[in-house]
Amino acid sequence: MAAQVTVFAAASLMESLKEIGGDYERQTGGKVIFNFAGSSTLARQIEEGAPADVFFSADEAQMYRLEKKNRIVEGSRRNRLSNSLVVIVATKGGPTLHSLNDLARPEIRKVALGDPKSVPVGVYARKYLEKINLWKSIAPKIVPMENVRGALAAVESGNADASIVYMTDALISKNVVVAYHIAPSEVLDIRYPAAIVRGTKNPNAAWGFLEFLDRDAAIKVFENRGFVVIR
Repeated sequence: MAAQVTVFAAASLMESLKEIGGDYERQTGGKVIFNFAGSSTLARQIEEGAPADVFFSADEAQMYRLEKKNRIVEGSRRNRLSNSLVVIVATKGGPTLHSLNDLARPEIRKVALGDPKSVPVGVYARKYLEKINLWKSIAPKIVPMENVRGALAAVESGNADASIVYMTDALISKNVVVAYHIAPSEVLDIRYPAAIVRGTKNPNAAWGFLEFLDRDAAIKVFENRGFVVIR
């Protein structure tokens, strides 16, 4: 029986990795257990000794964090994906936005965002809003969420007027619409690194799963979900 591999992965990877994980299990006979959450939450769990074999982060900062703690197997890390940011509103009854400046309008009272202090999508968004001198106007409206899916759900439920999420997250929901695209060239490079966690009890399975992500079928899944694959 093939070994089990436990993958701690950013919430924005959920649909893609579940599909790829199913293919992996059928083709290898192995078992994949996923733990999806905000990358900062996952990094903290790994720091505290959670039994992860692979860490797939939505930004490089959380991977660096674990590398500094000597929690990543040297030579296993690689940037695999990129993404882009969009502003979303509810499909029904959402405000009309023509630019990011519209988020500062008084009728926009709540903007859900992955916690800008730690959650990658929030960190990316904050850095960009600071770059265009809009952060101070929007900061009082920010409702910090644990991960990007929480921000998406806040807009879907009407608990927030708008949010900045990854394009890939906007594509999975029929209850939100993209109001504004932020050009990828305008944002600091969004990178999703994956690596093996030091201390894994299943190193062969962990390496095997990372190699499986390089197969054409897995690459097609990522691209179909809106990711840009870094080859």
